[in-house]
Amino acid sequence: MQTDGAFAPDSADEARELYDSVGPAAQVVVRETANAMAFDREEYGERVTGEVVETARDALFASLLIVHDGTREEFEAWCDDHPEYEAEMLGSENVDNVVWHAVPFAETALAATYQNEPEAAAGTLRRQAFGRVYRDLL
Repeated sequence: MQTDGAFAPDSADEARELYDSVGPAAQVVVRETANAMAFDREEYGERVTGEVVETARDALFASLLIVHDGTREEFEAWCDDHPEYEAEMLGSENVDNVVWHAVPFAETALAATYQNEPEAAAGTLRRQAFGRVYRDLL
């Protein structure tokens, strides 16, 4: 089993703090991206809205969520070791590998199956975790 990411908030308050912490980075990413796209001051003012920066913050937060990557058997063993979590599986039952993200304060583990593309599965899982668990909280 492998683990990748930086954020695994134990509480709703910790999730909010981590989300707040990526706000300045989101602003820098948006500003530098707009500069790379050669936005002049007027275009920047029209196109770079609070919603754009918030979307960047959402994406940064989600991309930093800790994801575990293993075989289906490793995921099932993890579930057996953590009976307090309700596991929600996304994807096909007929593939060998699983990525998952545990949310202790929601007693939920979201998982996605994959056969050959672990990075794509992890990205999908992170977006799903953000949308299903974190978005309303944050």
